[in-house]
Amino acid sequence: MRTLGFDTSNYTTSVAAFNGVSGENCSRLLDVRPGELGLRQSDALFAHVKRLPEMTDELFAALPRDTIRAVGASTRPRAVDGSYMPCFLAGSSQAQTLARILDVPFYAFSHQQGHIAAALWSAGRMELMHTPHLAWHLSGGTTELLLVEPDGKNVRAEKIGGTSDISAGQLIDRTGKLLELPFPAGKGIDALSRGSDKKEHFRVKCRGLSFSLSGVENKVMQYRASGASAEETARYALLSVISAVTAATREALRQYPGLAVVFSGGVSGNSLLRERCREFDAAFAEPRFSSDNAFGIALLTWMQEEP
Repeated sequence: MRTLGFDTSNYTTSVAAFNGVSGENCSRLLDVRPGELGLRQSDALFAHVKRLPEMTDELFAALPRDTIRAVGASTRPRAVDGSYMPCFLAGSSQAQTLARILDVPFYAFSHQQGHIAAALWSAGRMELMHTPHLAWHLSGGTTELLLVEPDGKNVRAEKIGGTSDISAGQLIDRTGKLLELPFPAGKGIDALSRGSDKKEHFRVKCRGLSFSLSGVENKVMQYRASGASAEETARYALLSVISAVTAATREALRQYPGLAVVFSGGVSGNSLLRERCREFDAAFAEPRFSSDNAFGIALLTWMQEEP
């Protein structure tokens, strides 16, 4: 018996299966032209529709044809009113059609709930599904600090902090464009930053649990223009983001003492961020479960079917 999960974000096409013990996830980044910073929603939706059959073939090539117990999909970015992105229609429509053909339940989740579940599974911290904790969702479109509480067989994530403007991922991708790296630039920026030991960064001012990253982009450009190497510039950008994330985390733990901190989303795969967060009771996923994936959706779908 298995459950299936579909996730079609603005970056990645993903399908996954879970059997209650382990699972498989197949993900592939959407194709973006060199020099561009992502796709329009209409282009992303079209790309997902073309790619989903190929990804499903890849998933089942590695799996036995067990009975499908239920099907789930991410249908929106966040589990809040008004949260909507057309790209999620690709995965959710195919998942609902498949569930009806198989006569099995369909479950809808948010992309963010899938990220949190995948991170908890990968980090070996599934007990946190049943207890309050803090979570960061750090990705190309989101930089949110969340208070996560159990909600039946799912999680309820309330935004309590994070960025008030551009996301950490957007800053990293724009730095990558400055340094002529391919999109998305997370892995390239991470690799470059390890070639420098500079400690310089822009100190982002936190207002409680919130902060702004829009000014950091200008500082990164100025730093590069001053003669800094690509390695130094990459490290400068990352340290600036990480200083804001760690400062907000310290303040959140002052307000919510004793809680674990889960890091999810593609940016959470960064090696420098992981190093600088050792002071916390931090749970990090493997990089493949940090970036966009459908594994968390398949896992949450399985949980809905448990007695």
